[in-house]
Amino acid sequence: MPHFAAGVVRFQTEVFPEKQALFESLAKGQSPEALFITCSDSRIETAMITQTEPGELFICRNAGNIVPPHTQQTGGMTASIEFAVAALKVPHIVVCGHTECGAMKGAMNLAGLDSLPHVREWLGYSRAAVEVVNHIGADLDDAGKMKMLLEQNVILQLTHLKTHPTVAARLAAGDIVLHGWVYDIRTGDVTAYDDAKRTFVPVHEHYASEMAAIALEKHECTA
Repeated sequence: MPHFAAGVVRFQTEVFPEKQALFESLAKGQSPEALFITCSDSRIETAMITQTEPGELFICRNAGNIVPPHTQQTGGMTASIEFAVAALKVPHIVVCGHTECGAMKGAMNLAGLDSLPHVREWLGYSRAAVEVVNHIGADLDDAGKMKMLLEQNVILQLTHLKTHPTVAARLAAGDIVLHGWVYDIRTGDVTAYDDAKRTFVPVHEHYASEMAAIALEKHECTA
């Protein structure tokens, strides 16, 4: 804890003064660019991965970056999705999985979670992804199966997102976009799901045209 306390002091004395104008603006409200759903794993640092400032991402984290399908039962994820989509009107939602995910390892071996009954029940929301791997990835080695599961779980959670009424309405209106990512802790690589190709591709490839447009706009502004 002394390490954390020292960090707070550095934030107050060094970081905050440099960004005081930003924080004064944020004190008046928020307008994030995306709802970012990712794992609770301590190794996932969303701001570092995306190089974003405070106020740009509305973040929801849980074991396994899971989105329960919509039901009439209220839960933290359901309420947060509803608020981000209907109240904050985020134009994008990202579901981001990651390598070395303990939740996905658990999903592949639910029998080993008898002492963690709530974790075991929660990971039931990934069962369909596990079944996909068991069905089409049976001949893969353990690493191959886990890679497939990480990707299939992200795809599954995107499917679950579409069952939420606020998301479904925005998708029908065409004013929200869903994104599926997988982050590799060891290499720093991030891949994005390409719906047309039905596979994950590097982010620089998937968003090439959008990034080129931003670069051109910046160039024109400075010219």
